[in-house]
Amino acid sequence: MGIIAGAENASSTTDATKLIMECGTIETATILEVAKAAEDSRVSKQLTSIGIPVSGRPIGTQDGTLAFMAGTNNKAISPMVKSYLSHMGKPDAIFLYGDIGAGTAFKVINNCLSAITSLAASEALNIGSKMGLGVALLTGVINVSGGQCWVTSKSNLAPGIQADIPSSRGYEGGFRIELCAKVLGMGSQLAEMVGARTVLDKPTLEAFGEAMADERYKGKDARVVYKWLNESERK
Repeated sequence: MGIIAGAENASSTTDATKLIMECGTIETATILEVAKAAEDSRVSKQLTSIGIPVSGRPIGTQDGTLAFMAGTNNKAISPMVKSYLSHMGKPDAIFLYGDIGAGTAFKVINNCLSAITSLAASEALNIGSKMGLGVALLTGVINVSGGQCWVTSKSNLAPGIQADIPSSRGYEGGFRIELCAKVLGMGSQLAEMVGARTVLDKPTLEAFGEAMADERYKGKDARVVYKWLNESERK
């Protein structure tokens, strides 16, 4: 907490409004702790802590198309926050809703859904591959049918279906499977905290855990779960 409590810190007396913008995906409890420390500082009117997790992967960083999910107890600073974030993302991808901690919840829930659909889509494409249906053709059918989802249409899990995405680069340069598993675990904790029943999170986490324990898939983009399934024997 040195950013607030150190000798030269963000809470030093000043006339200027200061923002602590935490853009990592960290536990809600930590976000709340930092926010409370900011509020308790002697110049809390000038110092506000905001949790702003980021979504968009490396390509969003390159293209300036990142999405930001912010939560703050100080609604008056929303225009200032948007003005800063608009340099890195489009205005319609900057979400300022709820109190401090809400941004992390948005990010975690979205990532959990993405992880679960990645595994589900991997299973579907792997079944088609084993049947000799042709993954490209199967993807085309899925994308005009009820099974269409982001990972089948925008970042396909199977190599060679789409260009310039992790699966076509040896599963390099994306959202590492270890980070995906971490956020999925955070989602399970969040569900438990609010009393929401879940069914798919734990088996998905087990599958990701088994995949990332194998040296062939460790450190790869999370979509490598398709390759793991394809190269695994049925138990």
